[in-house]
Amino acid sequence: MAVTVSAPFASNVRNSRGRLHREPASGTRSAFRRDCDRIIHATAFRRLAHKTQVFVFHEGDHFRTRLTHTLEVAQVARSLARALGLDEDLAEGSALGHDLGHPPFGHAGERALDHCLAAFGGFDHNAQTLRVVTALERPYPGFDGLNLTFETLEGLVKHNGPLTDRSGHAIERHGKRELPRGIAEYCRTHDLELWSYPSAEAQAGAISDDIAYDAHDIDDGLRAEMFGIDDLAAVPLIGDILHGIDKDHPRIDAGRRVHELRRRLITRMIEDVIAQTLRNVAERGIDSPAGVRAASAPVVTFSPAMAEADRAIKGFLYPRLYRHARIMGIMNDAEQVVRNLFSHYVERPADIPAEWRQGPDDPAARALRIADFIAGMTDRYAMVEHQRLIGNTPELR
Repeated sequence: MAVTVSAPFASNVRNSRGRLHREPASGTRSAFRRDCDRIIHATAFRRLAHKTQVFVFHEGDHFRTRLTHTLEVAQVARSLARALGLDEDLAEGSALGHDLGHPPFGHAGERALDHCLAAFGGFDHNAQTLRVVTALERPYPGFDGLNLTFETLEGLVKHNGPLTDRSGHAIERHGKRELPRGIAEYCRTHDLELWSYPSAEAQAGAISDDIAYDAHDIDDGLRAEMFGIDDLAAVPLIGDILHGIDKDHPRIDAGRRVHELRRRLITRMIEDVIAQTLRNVAERGIDSPAGVRAASAPVVTFSPAMAEADRAIKGFLYPRLYRHARIMGIMNDAEQVVRNLFSHYVERPADIPAEWRQGPDDPAARALRIADFIAGMTDRYAMVEHQRLIGNTPELR
């Protein structure tokens, strides 16, 4: 069995910047392993089992949920980290926590809450993830949140890259509006250096998200019969993989053919990231975690050819799955459920549980508490609450 040697650009847990609140070290687990375990035991993590990935909960037992998606991302992240000589626990923690801030009904719920909070800075699921792990989870007597390490927190916030320039001005997609309120407020207390890239481990977690949902959204789309496997033959990389499967296994049955497609796609993408990341590191002379953070571009990436294939896969899935009329109809109804709940709680705050009514009484603070409450709901709970409080709840079919 191969022995993994730590890469010079890997994070070293002994050099961690630590936690906001000092705690005694564990005698049996590293700080990054403790972060993983804290996320796994969090209430918000359990709720992912009943939150939409693409298909809502009653569509079938075998479609991905936010939880099964998260577990698949974590598996890919560990594989990448192991092959690259990175810290597996830090990569896993970045993957396990990346979707904790998603509201019910996936991006439909996020759009609804963003609309409802338009006057108060909007809603961003990455900012909500940070809020979950630093404030809303409250298992410990001495502080709010999970008290995760700097490295895990920065990975959750910056997994798509820097949010600001060196002077603190929002960049990229955040340049069109203010930096998400929750992130800006937290960083005034605990600076996550929003101008830099995160660790290589966090970058591995981020690209694992792309790899996992490319593979499992194809699988789920086929299961839902929104397209057929032969429709994929014209998609770059996918067509090549299907040709190889048919050549190697000419009599393979349909179910095994789909599974083999998924397996080979994930393998090809992982192997590509490993090879390209090693090229990136060598070409840029990156030999430390600081070099990863100070880089002008991500270090853990697809090759240009694989990045093009990734775009082609997403280009295929976008109209046939994410924007399919059936999905859009359900998500439009789901979005309205979230908007209705928000409006109801604004008008009748007594209908919110008592613990969510505590705090400042100004309009912004009340609206943010309502958003926190709704964002934590599962799909099923949101539907039950809508029926109980409002009625005329759509079936989302």
